[in-house]
Amino acid sequence: MNNFEFKNPTKIIFGKDSIKKLENEIPKDAKVLLLYGGGSIKKNGIYDQVKKALAKVNIVEFGGIPANPEYALLMDALKVIKDEKITYLLAVGGGSVIDGTKFLSSAALFEGETPWDILSKNIRTEKGMPFGTVLTLPATGSEMNSGAVITRKETKEKLSMGGPGLFPEFSILDPQVIASIPQHQLANGLMDAFTHVLEQYMTYPTEALLQDRFAESILQTIIKVAPKVLKDPTDYKAASNFMWSCTMALNGLIQKGVPTDWAVHAMGHELTALFGIDHARTLAVIAPSHYKFNFEAKKEKLAQYAARVWNITDGNTDDKAYAAIEKTVAFFHELDIDTKLSDYTKDYEGTAEKIAQRFTDRGWLGLGEHQSLSPDKVEKIVKMAY
Repeated sequence: MNNFEFKNPTKIIFGKDSIKKLENEIPKDAKVLLLYGGGSIKKNGIYDQVKKALAKVNIVEFGGIPANPEYALLMDALKVIKDEKITYLLAVGGGSVIDGTKFLSSAALFEGETPWDILSKNIRTEKGMPFGTVLTLPATGSEMNSGAVITRKETKEKLSMGGPGLFPEFSILDPQVIASIPQHQLANGLMDAFTHVLEQYMTYPTEALLQDRFAESILQTIIKVAPKVLKDPTDYKAASNFMWSCTMALNGLIQKGVPTDWAVHAMGHELTALFGIDHARTLAVIAPSHYKFNFEAKKEKLAQYAARVWNITDGNTDDKAYAAIEKTVAFFHELDIDTKLSDYTKDYEGTAEKIAQRFTDRGWLGLGEHQSLSPDKVEKIVKMAY
């Protein structure tokens, strides 16, 4: 097991009707910017619950944050923060709203030339404006980690940011909120969380026994609850396990002491930036090709995954590893998620070359757990995903 440090200061408030506890978490003298997405929270009752809980707090609202939080729109929100002298941020939404709030938390205190530098120059945020979250869509784990991903339409870029100053002070997780989520988005959430675990698990054995078991248990839980959640989002038991699995998939716990990959995300982000494909679905496009291309480096862990998660025990290491990839693809299809780029766009020619050139231009010359995935290899993986 590798050396590591672990600190996660986010307070989790989990369970039925927990949104009303919001009034105990935000300072009474705060001036709050309430951030949310396209307005679904006003249709499903979450907005009313939040407003009732914060009846005694000074609130300014900013809605309309899209599925991939857009830099230009967030700069409008940043102007509101400065003009209104906001002191606290509250994200009510899924990962995109929370990620956008993290950018604002950082940008509000940023003293550099332009807030885009936070992303383009990979500037670590040590201190941000305090914020909390009310999770409405389980998927990204952003409610209990310090990372975010922001899109810039004008340059067709999707870049990440992070730092210890970007942990939410608290996050409220009420599994009842998933009852109104469309099935398409529920499938995205399941897919996103599943791949988050794979990015931290599907590398090579390091005798980190507990981390492996943690990761495998999250994968098994997602597999088990997926059909229940998709069939009946009002099933509270399934919803609870779904929501907590998404949070545990990316709150830092399972990646400590082990190598991690994240190349699938790096390539997937480019597909979202170039074509507007849902983030979760880009992961389904890239992951199978990534594992096949890097088969020799990953086959020991793939075979372990086959046995422990999918109960595949027949054959040698190679047999089990190949079977695990196919079983994973089948699971994605069961979620009604396509796994080839050509399923999403017919304008894919040249995409692999473009992504490889972008990585070269950014100096991303060695991705993956061995930092050996060069842009020419990225090009081959993306072509395999056509």
